[in-house]
Amino acid sequence: MTRRLVSTGRVAVPQLAIAKDFLDEHARLEKRVQKAVAAAITKFAEHTHAGAHLEKLRNARDPRIRTIRIDRFWRGVVLAPESGDLYCLLRVLPHDEAIAWATSRKFTVNQVMGVLEVRDEAALEPMERALESAAEQTPKRLFGHVGDRELKALGIDEEILPIVRLLTREAHLDALQHMLPPLQYDVLVALAAGLTVEQTWDEISKNLVDQERPSAVEPDDLAAAISRTPNQVALVDGPEELAKILQPPFMLWRIFLHPMQRRIAYRDSYPGSIMVTGGAGTGKTVTAVHRAAHLARRYADSDGPPPILMTTSMTLLTAELGRQLDQLIDDPAVRPRVEVTNIDRVASRIVRERIGRQPDVLNKRDLVGLADTIGTSRGGRFLVDEWEQVLLAQDIRDLDGYLKARRKGRHQVLPPAERPNVWAALEQLRERLAAAGQWSFLQIADDAARYLAEDAGHPYRHIIVDEAQDLHPVHWRLLRAAVPKGPDDLFVVGDPHQRVWQHRVSMRSTGVNITGGRTRRLTMSYRTTQEILTWAVRLLGLAPADELDGWPDSLDGYESPMHGRRPLVRRFPTEDAECEAVTEQVRAWISDGVEPGAIAVAARENRLADRVADHLHRAGIETTKAGAHDAGVRVGSMHAMKGLEFQCVAVVGVRAGLVPHPREIVAEDVDPAAHRESLQRERCVLYVACTRARDRLHVSYHGAPSPFLPR
Repeated sequence: MTRRLVSTGRVAVPQLAIAKDFLDEHARLEKRVQKAVAAAITKFAEHTHAGAHLEKLRNARDPRIRTIRIDRFWRGVVLAPESGDLYCLLRVLPHDEAIAWATSRKFTVNQVMGVLEVRDEAALEPMERALESAAEQTPKRLFGHVGDRELKALGIDEEILPIVRLLTREAHLDALQHMLPPLQYDVLVALAAGLTVEQTWDEISKNLVDQERPSAVEPDDLAAAISRTPNQVALVDGPEELAKILQPPFMLWRIFLHPMQRRIAYRDSYPGSIMVTGGAGTGKTVTAVHRAAHLARRYADSDGPPPILMTTSMTLLTAELGRQLDQLIDDPAVRPRVEVTNIDRVASRIVRERIGRQPDVLNKRDLVGLADTIGTSRGGRFLVDEWEQVLLAQDIRDLDGYLKARRKGRHQVLPPAERPNVWAALEQLRERLAAAGQWSFLQIADDAARYLAEDAGHPYRHIIVDEAQDLHPVHWRLLRAAVPKGPDDLFVVGDPHQRVWQHRVSMRSTGVNITGGRTRRLTMSYRTTQEILTWAVRLLGLAPADELDGWPDSLDGYESPMHGRRPLVRRFPTEDAECEAVTEQVRAWISDGVEPGAIAVAARENRLADRVADHLHRAGIETTKAGAHDAGVRVGSMHAMKGLEFQCVAVVGVRAGLVPHPREIVAEDVDPAAHRESLQRERCVLYVACTRARDRLHVSYHGAPSPFLPR
């Protein structure tokens, strides 16, 4: 049903639809520009002849495209009807960008599904000429086995069909991804992958979620097309609803799902485990949350324990995942079907149920302190790391296995002749833990995996894993033992470029087998502006990220459709001056209308984070921990920011001697390979902190800058 923006007696006034892309852009605009947008829309809505306020463009690919003046610098892009009174506000951009975007796009109605589609006509024109040249070199055609009638039946329109007939290689199809309407591109990808026409239709129908094929489609009926495209366009009912839509809380933005992410999250079923990778801000976490919600709805009428586990390694992140899931699922019969908790809690519960009491767990510092009492020349830190990164990682149970084990990535060389002595020391450490009734965190996970394997018990039907790159091999063995192999068993999301711990994992060796055909890669960052993204990627240097189970992941094609201010990098003479400047920056963001909870301050050390928090408190600015849900600016370590996202982020103390942290760097003369790896891991920590920002990034230091900062 079409809803009116304003109604005055018998006089018809414009009906307004708003594209979700515009809503994303609006939230990032400065407050004064937001006010100008609201004024322009209100003025537009109050006039019967809305077209009088719209400017027609020369050389536009779509004759229905218009712009509306926001102020001297900003323009809105509007799709105007040739008849009727429905107008769709598409984008708000700086003047020149608005004109370029508007004149290059063409809008159509998909003749099969009836949804509104857009394609980049300006980019397709030179691409078609290039494809013609390539096609002259070979008679082979990528879609030579599919007839025109079949392609049209799947939604390929008359204007796209000639380009389709020129394709000779899948690489050429990949190049068209951002130029074609997403639905038509997905059809072509499925056919190129070897699916039949019938299988392709089944696949596309699943990805459209609950969209039904209309009985008839009118090619010029924009109102009907918009009503069939709720994932991309919202119809607005009245000025009060408009004001509400334009000022959503930041939490609502966090669970918005873009079409590419939706196709992954809402696929009906996968034949087995699937991995989703992508750079920071590409929507891996929100895709995982929606996948959990989608699976949970299968069990709305079920009783018993939750059949779905959503987990990660970080307690703070699980709280955020739970809040997002609470927002997404409003059915009280569905939400309890998903358990959200960190992997250590899962392991602890399994061990508790087996031994009849809550296990006493030592933190890493106390564990190293206990290991120091063993009295070896190597020291407690070495013993604990050897236990965790070699024995537990490779599931080594005896001395023979240890003597044969590879020690790739370990910080110190260990000659084979010394391994029996280290093994004996580790046996002493384990005996002392057992005598005291204590465990390490990874030891509990190892025991839990073993208990489940012995009992052949599977407490869950589906497991969804966020920040997968930071799990230890024992965690993967536990997860594999906790869910039966089969359709939709493991849904894994991760990014090797955000790996901040030293765990090395070959998941295949832990029993988690994800074939190349069941991987998905997200390349479009919907969180971070291109300016922040371009700057932050340079922090990673030139070293490639480690592979996840044999699948290399790169940042090729990683980009953002959003633009904003460049990151601000500032130097100060003292730490006090730096803290004062950060306080003033936070105050300015709040004055601009940013919610305090949408602002974060990150530091490499908790000491500096606490000092910034003290300055903020003295200035009357409330703060809270990074992952908390209380009102206030989030302040914490760079590690604590992992998996979170904010409108504005200040990263402090990015100086030499602190970033990279000297305690985390392996000396080059001890182990050159481990030295390079430890440096890269510290780069990843800084990259993670900076890419938490959606709109504004403030980076500061005192003294000499960190060597990681781009010159």
